[in-house]
Amino acid sequence: MGKTTMADVAKKAGVSKSTVSQFLNERYEYMSPDTRIRIEAAIDELNYQPNYLARSLKQKRTSTVGIIVANIMHQFSTEVSRSVEDYFNKHNMHAIVCNADNDPEKEKKYIEMLRAKQVDGLIIFPTAQNADIYKNMIKEEYPVVFMDRKVPDLQAPTVVSQNIEATYSAIQHFIDNGHERIAIATEPLTISPRIERHEGYKKALHANGIKINPEFQISTSIDKIKKELDRLFQLDAPPTAILAGNDIVFIEVLEFAKEKKLEVGESFALVVFDNIPFAHFVHPPVTTIAQSAYMMGEKAADLLLKQINKEQIDRHEVSFPCELIIRDSSKRLKEK
Repeated sequence: MGKTTMADVAKKAGVSKSTVSQFLNERYEYMSPDTRIRIEAAIDELNYQPNYLARSLKQKRTSTVGIIVANIMHQFSTEVSRSVEDYFNKHNMHAIVCNADNDPEKEKKYIEMLRAKQVDGLIIFPTAQNADIYKNMIKEEYPVVFMDRKVPDLQAPTVVSQNIEATYSAIQHFIDNGHERIAIATEPLTISPRIERHEGYKKALHANGIKINPEFQISTSIDKIKKELDRLFQLDAPPTAILAGNDIVFIEVLEFAKEKKLEVGESFALVVFDNIPFAHFVHPPVTTIAQSAYMMGEKAADLLLKQINKEQIDRHEVSFPCELIIRDSSKRLKEK
Protein backbone atom coordinates (compact mmCIF):
# COMPACT_ATOMS: atom_id res chain seq x y z
CA MET A 1 0.00 0.00 0.00
CA GLY A 2 1.14 3.52 -0.76
CA LYS A 3 1.38 6.31 1.75
CA THR A 4 -1.96 7.57 3.04
CA THR A 5 -2.83 10.98 1.62
CA MET A 6 -5.09 13.81 2.70
CA ALA A 7 -7.45 12.76 -0.10
CA ASP A 8 -7.73 9.29 1.48
CA VAL A 9 -8.66 10.85 4.82
CA ALA A 10 -11.21 13.14 3.15
CA LYS A 11 -12.83 10.21 1.32
CA LYS A 12 -12.95 8.07 4.48
CA ALA A 13 -14.48 10.90 6.52
CA GLY A 14 -16.87 11.97 3.75
CA VAL A 15 -15.57 15.52 3.60
CA SER A 16 -13.51 17.67 1.23
CA LYS A 17 -9.70 17.95 1.30
CA SER A 18 -10.00 21.59 2.32
CA THR A 19 -12.04 20.55 5.37
CA VAL A 20 -9.32 18.07 6.38
CA SER A 21 -6.75 20.84 5.90
CA GLN A 22 -8.76 23.16 8.14
CA PHE A 23 -8.92 20.41 10.77
CA LEU A 24 -5.13 19.87 10.65
CA ASN A 25 -4.57 23.62 11.03
CA GLU A 26 -7.02 23.77 13.96
CA ARG A 27 -9.42 26.07 12.16
CA TYR A 28 -12.63 24.75 13.66
CA GLU A 29 -14.79 27.89 13.49
CA TYR A 30 -17.25 26.57 10.90
CA MET A 31 -16.78 22.84 11.56
CA SER A 32 -19.38 20.80 13.41
CA PRO A 33 -18.35 18.49 16.27
CA ASP A 34 -19.55 15.51 14.21
CA THR A 35 -17.25 16.45 11.31
CA ARG A 36 -14.28 16.81 13.64
CA ILE A 37 -14.97 13.37 15.15
CA ARG A 38 -15.22 11.74 11.71
CA ILE A 39 -11.97 13.32 10.49
CA GLU A 40 -10.11 12.37 13.67
CA ALA A 41 -11.39 8.78 13.41
CA ALA A 42 -10.32 8.57 9.75
CA ILE A 43 -6.83 9.86 10.60
CA ASP A 44 -6.47 7.27 13.36
CA GLU A 45 -7.83 4.38 11.25
CA LEU A 46 -5.65 5.19 8.23
CA ASN A 47 -2.63 6.16 10.40
CA TYR A 48 -2.28 9.37 8.41
CA GLN A 49 0.94 11.35 8.97
CA PRO A 50 0.67 15.00 7.83
CA ASN A 51 3.45 16.25 5.56
CA TYR A 52 4.80 19.04 7.77
CA LEU A 53 7.48 20.00 5.26
CA ALA A 54 4.95 20.56 2.52
CA ARG A 55 2.73 22.48 4.91
CA SER A 56 5.59 24.72 6.03
CA LEU A 57 6.51 25.50 2.41
CA LYS A 58 2.92 26.38 1.64
CA GLN A 59 2.47 28.51 4.76
CA LYS A 60 6.01 29.95 4.59
CA ARG A 61 6.42 28.90 8.22
CA THR A 62 8.25 26.00 9.82
CA SER A 63 6.37 26.03 13.15
CA THR A 64 9.80 26.00 14.80
CA VAL A 65 11.56 28.59 16.97
CA GLY A 66 15.11 28.80 18.26
CA ILE A 67 16.31 29.49 21.80
CA ILE A 68 19.95 30.55 22.16
CA VAL A 69 20.96 30.49 25.82
CA ALA A 70 24.16 32.10 27.04
CA ASN A 71 25.08 29.26 29.41
CA ILE A 72 22.88 26.19 29.69
CA MET A 73 24.51 25.35 33.05
CA HIS A 74 22.47 28.08 34.77
CA GLN A 75 19.26 26.85 36.39
CA PHE A 76 17.57 30.07 35.29
CA SER A 77 18.34 29.33 31.62
CA THR A 78 16.98 25.81 31.99
CA GLU A 79 13.73 27.01 33.57
CA VAL A 80 13.18 29.69 30.92
CA SER A 81 13.88 27.22 28.10
CA ARG A 82 11.45 24.71 29.59
CA SER A 83 8.78 27.41 29.84
CA VAL A 84 9.29 28.49 26.23
CA GLU A 85 9.16 24.89 25.03
CA ASP A 86 5.97 24.25 27.01
CA TYR A 87 4.34 27.37 25.56
CA PHE A 88 5.10 26.54 21.95
CA ASN A 89 4.19 22.89 22.41
CA LYS A 90 0.68 24.07 23.35
CA HIS A 91 0.64 25.95 20.03
CA ASN A 92 1.82 22.90 18.05
CA MET A 93 5.24 24.43 17.47
CA HIS A 94 8.71 23.09 18.18
CA ALA A 95 11.70 24.66 19.95
CA ILE A 96 15.40 24.11 19.25
CA VAL A 97 17.72 24.98 22.15
CA CYS A 98 21.33 26.02 21.49
CA ASN A 99 24.05 26.83 24.05
CA ALA A 100 26.35 29.75 23.16
CA ASP A 101 28.71 29.37 26.16
CA ASN A 102 28.80 33.19 26.44
CA ASP A 103 30.87 33.12 23.24
CA PRO A 104 29.82 35.81 20.70
CA GLU A 105 31.29 33.84 17.80
CA LYS A 106 29.34 30.73 18.78
CA GLU A 107 26.22 32.86 19.25
CA LYS A 108 26.68 34.31 15.76
CA LYS A 109 26.99 30.83 14.21
CA TYR A 110 23.83 29.66 15.97
CA ILE A 111 21.86 32.70 14.79
CA GLU A 112 23.03 32.08 11.22
CA MET A 113 22.33 28.33 11.41
CA LEU A 114 18.84 28.72 12.87
CA ARG A 115 17.88 31.38 10.35
CA ALA A 116 19.22 29.18 7.54
CA LYS A 117 16.86 26.48 8.83
CA GLN A 118 14.11 29.10 8.52
CA VAL A 119 12.96 29.00 12.13
CA ASP A 120 10.03 31.37 12.60
CA GLY A 121 11.73 33.40 15.32
CA LEU A 122 14.43 33.50 18.01
CA ILE A 123 14.63 34.01 21.76
CA ILE A 124 18.19 35.01 22.62
CA PHE A 125 20.10 35.43 25.88
CA PRO A 126 22.49 37.84 24.16
CA THR A 127 26.23 38.11 24.65
CA ALA A 128 25.58 41.75 23.63
CA GLN A 129 28.62 41.57 21.35
CA ASN A 130 26.86 40.94 18.05
CA ALA A 131 25.16 44.34 17.83
CA ASP A 132 25.16 44.51 14.03
CA ILE A 133 23.41 41.14 13.75
CA TYR A 134 20.81 42.13 16.36
CA LYS A 135 20.16 45.47 14.61
CA ASN A 136 19.77 43.79 11.22
CA MET A 137 17.17 41.39 12.61
CA ILE A 138 15.19 44.30 14.05
CA LYS A 139 15.54 46.26 10.80
CA GLU A 140 14.27 43.27 8.82
CA GLU A 141 11.39 42.88 11.32
CA TYR A 142 12.52 39.33 11.94
CA PRO A 143 10.74 37.98 15.07
CA VAL A 144 13.17 38.10 17.99
CA VAL A 145 12.99 38.56 21.77
CA PHE A 146 15.98 39.19 24.02
CA MET A 147 15.92 37.43 27.38
CA ASP A 148 17.60 38.31 30.70
CA ARG A 149 20.09 40.76 29.19
CA LYS A 150 19.62 44.23 27.73
CA VAL A 151 21.38 45.18 24.51
CA PRO A 152 22.63 48.80 24.63
CA ASP A 153 21.13 51.23 22.10
CA LEU A 154 18.69 48.67 20.73
CA GLN A 155 14.90 49.03 20.79
CA ALA A 156 13.64 45.46 20.81
CA PRO A 157 11.30 43.23 22.85
CA THR A 158 13.28 42.36 25.98
CA VAL A 159 12.30 40.38 29.07
CA VAL A 160 14.45 40.92 32.19
CA SER A 161 14.49 40.63 35.98
CA GLN A 162 14.46 43.66 38.27
CA ASN A 163 18.08 43.13 39.24
CA ILE A 164 18.74 46.46 40.93
CA GLU A 165 15.68 46.32 43.16
CA ALA A 166 16.24 42.65 44.06
CA THR A 167 19.88 43.16 44.97
CA TYR A 168 19.03 46.25 47.00
CA SER A 169 16.52 44.17 48.97
CA ALA A 170 19.08 41.44 49.68
CA ILE A 171 21.74 43.90 50.86
CA GLN A 172 19.15 45.68 53.01
CA HIS A 173 18.33 42.30 54.55
CA PHE A 174 22.00 41.85 55.47
CA ILE A 175 22.15 45.35 56.95
CA ASP A 176 18.95 44.82 58.94
CA ASN A 177 20.62 41.76 60.44
CA GLY A 178 23.63 43.75 61.65
CA HIS A 179 26.06 43.34 58.72
CA GLU A 180 28.10 46.23 57.34
CA ARG A 181 31.10 44.46 55.81
CA ILE A 182 29.24 43.03 52.83
CA ALA A 183 30.88 41.62 49.71
CA ILE A 184 29.46 40.83 46.27
CA ALA A 185 30.89 38.23 43.87
CA THR A 186 29.92 38.02 40.20
CA GLU A 187 31.46 37.09 36.90
CA PRO A 188 32.97 39.99 34.84
CA LEU A 189 30.73 43.03 34.38
CA THR A 190 30.18 42.46 30.66
CA ILE A 191 26.39 42.05 30.65
CA SER A 192 23.52 44.05 32.11
CA PRO A 193 22.38 41.70 34.94
CA ARG A 194 25.83 41.66 36.57
CA ILE A 195 26.23 45.42 36.14
CA GLU A 196 22.78 46.05 37.65
CA ARG A 197 23.42 43.72 40.59
CA HIS A 198 26.56 45.69 41.46
CA GLU A 199 24.53 48.88 41.09
CA GLY A 200 21.85 47.62 43.49
CA TYR A 201 24.57 46.58 45.94
CA LYS A 202 26.14 50.05 45.94
CA LYS A 203 22.78 51.83 46.16
CA ALA A 204 21.80 49.88 49.26
CA LEU A 205 25.10 50.57 51.01
CA HIS A 206 24.94 54.26 50.10
CA ALA A 207 21.32 54.57 51.31
CA ASN A 208 22.37 53.16 54.69
CA GLY A 209 25.43 55.39 55.06
CA ILE A 210 27.88 52.50 54.69
CA LYS A 211 31.12 53.29 52.90
CA ILE A 212 31.59 51.30 49.70
CA ASN A 213 34.78 49.24 49.88
CA PRO A 214 36.14 48.42 46.38
CA GLU A 215 37.98 45.42 47.86
CA PHE A 216 34.62 43.84 48.66
CA GLN A 217 33.49 43.90 45.01
CA ILE A 218 34.55 40.78 43.10
CA SER A 219 33.90 40.62 39.36
CA THR A 220 36.08 37.99 37.77
CA SER A 221 36.01 34.74 35.83
CA ILE A 222 34.69 31.63 37.59
CA ASP A 223 38.12 30.03 37.77
CA LYS A 224 39.40 33.01 39.81
CA ILE A 225 36.48 33.38 42.25
CA LYS A 226 38.04 31.25 44.99
CA LYS A 227 41.35 33.13 44.70
CA GLU A 228 39.51 36.43 45.19
CA LEU A 229 37.56 35.03 48.14
CA ASP A 230 40.83 33.90 49.71
CA ARG A 231 42.13 37.46 49.33
CA LEU A 232 39.00 38.82 51.03
CA PHE A 233 39.25 36.54 54.01
CA GLN A 234 42.89 37.41 54.61
CA LEU A 235 41.96 41.05 55.17
CA ASP A 236 42.20 42.39 58.73
CA ALA A 237 38.45 42.98 58.60
CA PRO A 238 37.00 40.37 56.21
CA PRO A 239 33.37 40.48 55.07
CA THR A 240 30.69 39.10 57.36
CA ALA A 241 28.23 38.64 54.48
CA ILE A 242 28.47 37.75 50.77
CA LEU A 243 26.05 38.05 47.89
CA ALA A 244 26.83 35.41 45.25
CA GLY A 245 25.81 36.78 41.85
CA ASN A 246 24.50 33.49 40.39
CA ASP A 247 24.29 29.76 40.96
CA ILE A 248 27.72 28.99 39.48
CA VAL A 249 29.40 31.60 41.71
CA PHE A 250 27.49 30.05 44.61
CA ILE A 251 29.14 26.67 43.97
CA GLU A 252 32.57 28.35 44.07
CA VAL A 253 31.68 30.01 47.39
CA LEU A 254 30.62 26.66 48.85
CA GLU A 255 33.82 24.99 47.67
CA PHE A 256 35.92 27.82 49.10
CA ALA A 257 34.14 27.59 52.45
CA LYS A 258 34.67 23.83 52.60
CA GLU A 259 38.37 24.11 51.72
CA LYS A 260 38.94 26.81 54.35
CA LYS A 261 36.74 25.10 56.95
CA LEU A 262 34.43 28.10 57.13
CA GLU A 263 30.78 27.62 58.12
CA VAL A 264 28.19 29.32 55.92
CA GLY A 265 25.78 31.13 58.23
CA GLU A 266 28.40 31.17 60.99
CA SER A 267 31.69 32.42 59.50
CA PHE A 268 29.77 34.59 57.03
CA ALA A 269 26.17 35.11 55.92
CA LEU A 270 25.23 34.24 52.36
CA VAL A 271 22.57 35.15 49.80
CA VAL A 272 22.51 33.76 46.25
CA PHE A 273 20.98 35.55 43.27
CA ASP A 274 19.47 32.69 41.32
CA ASN A 275 16.90 29.94 41.25
CA ILE A 276 18.42 27.01 43.13
CA PRO A 277 16.05 24.06 43.51
CA PHE A 278 18.15 22.42 46.24
CA ALA A 279 18.75 25.59 48.31
CA HIS A 280 16.57 24.39 51.19
CA PHE A 281 18.46 21.06 51.35
CA VAL A 282 21.91 22.64 51.83
CA HIS A 283 23.17 23.02 55.40
CA PRO A 284 22.30 25.60 56.42
CA PRO A 285 19.37 26.26 54.03
CA VAL A 286 20.41 29.07 51.67
CA THR A 287 18.69 32.42 51.27
CA THR A 288 18.05 33.07 47.57
CA ILE A 289 16.80 35.77 45.26
CA ALA A 290 14.36 33.82 43.09
CA GLN A 291 13.68 35.08 39.59
CA SER A 292 10.30 34.58 37.89
CA ALA A 293 11.93 32.29 35.33
CA TYR A 294 8.87 30.35 34.16
CA MET A 295 6.69 33.45 33.80
CA MET A 296 9.52 35.26 32.02
CA GLY A 297 9.79 32.40 29.54
CA GLU A 298 6.04 32.48 28.92
CA LYS A 299 6.14 36.23 28.32
CA ALA A 300 9.06 35.95 25.91
CA ALA A 301 7.29 33.17 24.01
CA ASP A 302 4.08 35.21 23.86
CA LEU A 303 5.95 38.25 22.50
CA LEU A 304 7.67 36.07 19.92
CA LEU A 305 4.45 34.39 18.76
CA LYS A 306 2.73 37.75 18.38
CA GLN A 307 5.55 38.86 16.08
CA ILE A 308 5.38 35.61 14.10
CA ASN A 309 1.63 36.15 13.66
CA LYS A 310 2.23 39.75 12.55
CA GLU A 311 0.40 41.14 15.58
CA GLN A 312 1.27 44.53 16.96
CA ILE A 313 3.41 44.58 20.12
CA ASP A 314 5.01 47.34 22.11
CA ARG A 315 8.74 47.16 21.52
CA HIS A 316 9.76 47.84 25.05
CA GLU A 317 11.33 46.18 28.03
CA VAL A 318 9.23 43.91 30.26
CA SER A 319 10.70 43.49 33.74
CA PHE A 320 9.74 40.95 36.38
CA PRO A 321 10.16 41.31 40.16
CA CYS A 322 12.20 38.79 42.13
CA GLU A 323 11.47 37.25 45.52
CA LEU A 324 13.89 37.20 48.44
CA ILE A 325 13.42 33.79 50.07
CA ILE A 326 14.97 34.08 53.54
CA ARG A 327 16.57 31.00 55.10
CA ASP A 328 19.24 30.31 57.71
CA SER A 329 22.33 31.20 55.65
CA SER A 330 21.70 34.93 56.03
CA LYS A 331 20.84 35.12 59.71
CA ARG A 332 21.71 37.92 62.10
CA LEU A 333 25.34 38.81 62.74
CA LYS A 334 26.48 37.39 66.06
CA GLU A 335 27.86 39.77 68.62
CA LYS A 336 31.63 39.45 68.87
